[in-house]
Amino acid sequence: MTENRLMGFAELARSLGARRFSFAGRDGGFSSVCTDSRKAEPGSLFVALRGRSDDGHRFVEAAFGSGAAGALVEEAALEDRSLDLAGLAENAGRELVVVENTLCGLQNAARAYLDTFPGLLRIGITGSSGKTTVKEIAAKILSREKKVVMNEGNLNSETGLPLSVFAVRACHEAGIFEMGMNRRGEIEELARVLRPHIALVTGVGTAHIGILGSRDAIAEEKKNIFSQFGGDERALIPADDEYRDVLARDVRGKVIFYGRDSFAELGAVRDLGLEGAEITWEGEAARFALPGPYNVRNVFGALAIAKEAPVSGRAVREGLALVRPLFGRGEVFPGSVTVIRDCYNANPESVAQVLAFCDGLLWKGRRVYVIGSMLELGNESEEAHGALGRLLSASGADMVFLFGVETETAAAVLEEGGGVSWFHTNDFGKLSRALEDYVRPGDLVLLKGSRGCALERLSGVLVGGAA
Repeated sequence: MTENRLMGFAELARSLGARRFSFAGRDGGFSSVCTDSRKAEPGSLFVALRGRSDDGHRFVEAAFGSGAAGALVEEAALEDRSLDLAGLAENAGRELVVVENTLCGLQNAARAYLDTFPGLLRIGITGSSGKTTVKEIAAKILSREKKVVMNEGNLNSETGLPLSVFAVRACHEAGIFEMGMNRRGEIEELARVLRPHIALVTGVGTAHIGILGSRDAIAEEKKNIFSQFGGDERALIPADDEYRDVLARDVRGKVIFYGRDSFAELGAVRDLGLEGAEITWEGEAARFALPGPYNVRNVFGALAIAKEAPVSGRAVREGLALVRPLFGRGEVFPGSVTVIRDCYNANPESVAQVLAFCDGLLWKGRRVYVIGSMLELGNESEEAHGALGRLLSASGADMVFLFGVETETAAAVLEEGGGVSWFHTNDFGKLSRALEDYVRPGDLVLLKGSRGCALERLSGVLVGGAA
């Protein structure tokens, strides 16, 4: 048995009710899990997933060549003579574990692995926006007193979450995992893997409305984070969310509504503009570096988790003071031109929030708003971008730069309404040149758009490549 062994292949096969073909001589188990053969390493388990364009079974040989100790494969692929998976495993002296569906196998394996840590406090977070920020704040707070593991970045998908689960070790006392959604039914699948003791919903917005069709459907999907509750678990729901009662209905556990007025320990919350906020907890103040009321709202979610964990008031204050913006999420770059880089993602709610924040800042120079398309809105896209145009028309912007096909609707509204100068293009090079020609010292520049727009590419133009 190796020191870093996560699980034996015999144990894995038993937990999955799977067939096992062993050509290794002894069951050394596996010490890591990957779905990309390029990330295979000595001792890893390679999970051969079938994608839209690629079939992971075609890369089993490459994974073995990189040292993978075994592979999780599908029954149908094992029977494919052109792949000869059994022959590859025999020649390499490796293990095969055979299941009907490798995505389900990966998720079930992660669930079985978590079962080996019965003392781990499992915390799940989902919602239309703010998941990653709430997770990061909560992790900073809990880490002051507990050994914490969490999914890195936003590895929160049907594959990202189960892969992240394999980072749990015996030393960990709490696991904080965000759970994303790209299709109907995904949150329930992830809840079956994690089975959280504490589950939080950040809110119900219009992100992914193009997938589910309505906010009602999004609310029903998000509340599936509570689907594995047995009675003792805690559901944390924002008190001011329009769908709070829908989220709370029929939850088999304790429902706790959280918000500005739900914490006896919470005192003054002082807005510091671009420098974030000062938050008083149990009579003592802590500086919190993320700007905007929407990030203070994310703090409330983290505070709700901290109370249930629980940790001390000192841990809360120290954790808040350690929080720093993640890439593309409320980053502020001061200088001759001050840049707010909030372009990791965008939906109608988050755009409205950041525009209101920028409009409300005491700023002597010009306000320049660079807005990219809001993606994944489906049939709601045209209406949402029309509403965006109206928001921008009424905003405090001195100049609006619009980027992307979808923002043509917003441009049409601005053209009709007048009052705000604007520029639209679908060509990133033209956008970059126009922005570079326009900005001058003293300007405040907001970058906001969906991930697909990659507006962070403008950082070099605005801050000399320092970002």
